[in-house]
Amino acid sequence: MANASLFVAALQTAGVTGDPQATLTQFERSVRALRETFEGLDLVVAPELHLMALPPLLEEAGLSPQDLAIDIPGELTEQLGALARETELWLIPGSVYERTGGGVANTGLVLSPAGELVASYRKCFPWQPYETTQPGTRTVCFDIDGVGRFGIAICHDGAFPEIFRSLAWQGAEAIFQVTLTATSDRDAETVIARANAIVNQVAVVNVNAAAPVGNGRSLVIDPEGAVRYEAGVGEEVVTAVLDLDQVRRVRERGSFGLNRLWEEMDRVGPGLELPLYGGSYRPRPR
Repeated sequence: MANASLFVAALQTAGVTGDPQATLTQFERSVRALRETFEGLDLVVAPELHLMALPPLLEEAGLSPQDLAIDIPGELTEQLGALARETELWLIPGSVYERTGGGVANTGLVLSPAGELVASYRKCFPWQPYETTQPGTRTVCFDIDGVGRFGIAICHDGAFPEIFRSLAWQGAEAIFQVTLTATSDRDAETVIARANAIVNQVAVVNVNAAAPVGNGRSLVIDPEGAVRYEAGVGEEVVTAVLDLDQVRRVRERGSFGLNRLWEEMDRVGPGLELPLYGGSYRPRPR
């Protein structure tokens, strides 16, 4: 794939507290405005649980995920699919509370410009003990023809190296991490996001909610861990062109021209015993 890139707009925003329908309308309006404003735009991504219209953290008392949960696929994904078709954009509208057979999951969505729900990912590591959703059991990637492969992660997933490593092992060249953080560990999250980019040689777009629901500081990080942009705390549109050719060069020639991490892992890793995972490393699928 020559000259592979993806023009992304990340919405660091907050919904209309307590009103999912108004928040959806706001999101639709924002996506249409982005489509009109930025020539060549490919994808729009929003924060974790954005369409659930949650209030600030300390005002969530009595609010139940079960009361907000939706079916996937269902009416909301149909509406989002129609928006994707209308604007001819890829959409990652954050995550939603999804009804499951045994409860509720925190589920990220990906819709194609054809309006198809091409991927859904259930957060594997909820922010426990505070988040009571059911953990997911698998990592999820999706492909954009002619561009590359992308992974989805949700907020606290980033604190577990296995999630980003699994996505990169599956071939992800960039990872969209949708986030809802308003607490004092946001600084640690930004450090971890850079570390995940460095050790997996993957680009990262980490989009957080704006104040007062979140504390912002959304990030665009390149595959060598350099912060291309860090937002403030308020409402903001973060734009970036993700350079997938850079990801491939870094993996082939090494970070900073030095560290060929995946080549070494594929070569040396199979000889490493990994009792923590009940086995050993398997080279990446080709």
